[in-house]
Amino acid sequence: MFTSLSQGNCSPMSSTGPSLYDAVLLDRDGTLVEDVPYNGDPEKVRPVPGAREALDRLRAAGLRLAVVTNQSGLARGYFTVAEMRRVHARVEELLGPFDHWAICPHDDGDGCACRKPAPGLVHEAADALGTVATRCVVIGDIGRDMTAALAAGAAGVLVPTAVTRPEEVAAAPAVAPSLTGAVDEILRRVRAVRAATPRSTRAGTVLVVRSDSAGDVLVTGPGIRAVAAGADRVVLLCGPRGRAAAELLPGVDEIVEWALPWIDGSPEPVDPEDMRRLTARLAAVGADDAVIFTSFHQSPLPLALLLRLAGIAHISAISAISDDYPGALLDVRHRVPAGVPEPERALSLAAAAGYPLPPDDQPALRLRTDLDAPVPDRPAGDYVVVHPGASVPARACPPQHCAEIVAALAAAGHRVLVTGGSDERELTARVAAAGGVDLGGTTGLAGLARLLADARCVVVGNTGPAHLAAAVGTPVVSLFAPTVPFGQWGPYRVPTVRLGDAAAPCRDTRATACPVPGHPCLGGLDPARVVAAVRTLAPG
Repeated sequence: MFTSLSQGNCSPMSSTGPSLYDAVLLDRDGTLVEDVPYNGDPEKVRPVPGAREALDRLRAAGLRLAVVTNQSGLARGYFTVAEMRRVHARVEELLGPFDHWAICPHDDGDGCACRKPAPGLVHEAADALGTVATRCVVIGDIGRDMTAALAAGAAGVLVPTAVTRPEEVAAAPAVAPSLTGAVDEILRRVRAVRAATPRSTRAGTVLVVRSDSAGDVLVTGPGIRAVAAGADRVVLLCGPRGRAAAELLPGVDEIVEWALPWIDGSPEPVDPEDMRRLTARLAAVGADDAVIFTSFHQSPLPLALLLRLAGIAHISAISAISDDYPGALLDVRHRVPAGVPEPERALSLAAAAGYPLPPDDQPALRLRTDLDAPVPDRPAGDYVVVHPGASVPARACPPQHCAEIVAALAAAGHRVLVTGGSDERELTARVAAAGGVDLGGTTGLAGLARLLADARCVVVGNTGPAHLAAAVGTPVVSLFAPTVPFGQWGPYRVPTVRLGDAAAPCRDTRATACPVPGHPCLGGLDPARVVAAVRTLAPG
C-alpha cells in the first residue's frame, strides 16, 4: 500500500454555504487535455476544446478546482516525477491554476487505495480543499472516474470520448457531451438552489405535500427543511405509504395523512365526499402558502384545485407535464429537467417558492435527531445489512440471488443481518437461511434507521431503505434496476457502489413488474462483486 503524490498548495475552504457543491474534481487525460498515453512531454499537451473558458466559469462561481489523475506511467518507468510536473505546469499555463493535484503513481497490481476506481484520490483532493467528498463533483471520461466518485459519495458527470465503453455511459449518474456541457450542468444545478429571491419575511404556516411512498418522502427532505427554515410552522400532507417516513423528517410540525387516489398505483374511484372532507381539513390547517412536491409524471393540478377551494392563497409546484395548463391554480409553476437527483428537484422547487437553502444547512438527506425506536437484538460487532425487498418487484433482486449474496458475504467473514417489513417475513427467512440473521418484521422504519446507522454498509435495491441508509450516512451497495434513472433515484451523497446491468432491456421503462424474462439486470450479478463492493466501501 502506497500513498498518492500531491501537487499544489491551497488554503482550506469552508464546507458550509448555500451552494450544492464546494469543489469540482477533474480527471486529466481525456477530460482536460487530449489523451496522449504515458505523456512526459509538455509540448504534447493539448487542451480539449473550450476547457479554459469552462474552468474559468467554475472559478468565477467560487468553486475550487482539483485534478484527480491516475499516472501509472510513473510505476512503469515511462516518465519521471519531474517530467510529470513539467507536464502539469504546462497544463496550468494553458488552463489556469488548480488548487490541488491528487496523483496516483501506482499500477493496477500495486494494491493502493488511491488508484481510480478506488475513492482515495477523491477523498484526498476534498480534504486538501478543506471540504468533504459529498460536496464535490467529479468530471471524467471513463467508468473508473464515475466509480471513484460514487464510492466517495461525490456527484459525477461523465464526458464520453472514443474510449468510453457504452456500458460505462449507461451506468453513469449524469452524462454531458463535452467539458463545457458538464460545467453547464453543474452551474445550472447550483443556480437552481440559489436563484430565487428569499422571502422578505418569515412565512407563518406552510402546507407542504408529498403523497407517495416512504422513499419519495425521504428524498424530499432537503426541500422540506428549506421551507421549514423560512416558516414558523410546516404541515406535511402525505399518503399512508409515506407516513412512517414523514415522522422521521426534521422540520415537520404536523402530519396530515390522506390517500390521494390520483397518486396511488392502484387507485380507487374518486369519492366526492372524501374530497369535500379533505378540502375542509386543508382549510383547517390555516396556511397561506403551499408547496406541492410530486414525481415527474404526476400533475399537481388536482390537488392545487383542492387547495384553492381550501382558501390557500399562494401555491407552488413542479409542473413537468408539458400540456397541463395551470391557469390560476399555480402561482409558481416550476420546471426541472429530467434526471436531476430528487433531493435537488425538491431544493430547486423550494428555492423557486422563496425558500432557498439556508447558508448553514447542507443539501443532504437527514433524519430527526430525537428518534427513539426499539432495535432488535443483533450479533455483537460489525455487521452488514442485506435488505432483499423493494417497493415494486421490478426493482428487487431475485430471492435466490439474494440468498447467494448472503452466503458469499458470510463466507467472507461478515456478520449479515437480513431486514424487511412485516409483510416480507417469508422473503427474509428464505434469504437469511443462507448464513444471515433474520430480522424481517422486527422493526418499523425508525428502528430500521437505527439499525442501518450502525451497519458497515447496506446491500439494497433502489427502494426506500436505500434512501434511509443515505439519510444516516451508511454506505450503500446499490443493486440498481435501471427501470428508473440512477442519477435521479440513486442513493444521494453517500458512498455507493452501483451493481447490475445498467444497459439491460428494462432500462428507463419505469416498469413495476420486470418486462424481461429472467430479470437480467440483477439476475446475472456475481455475488463476488457484492463482496468486493463491501470491501471497497467498508475496508478492514
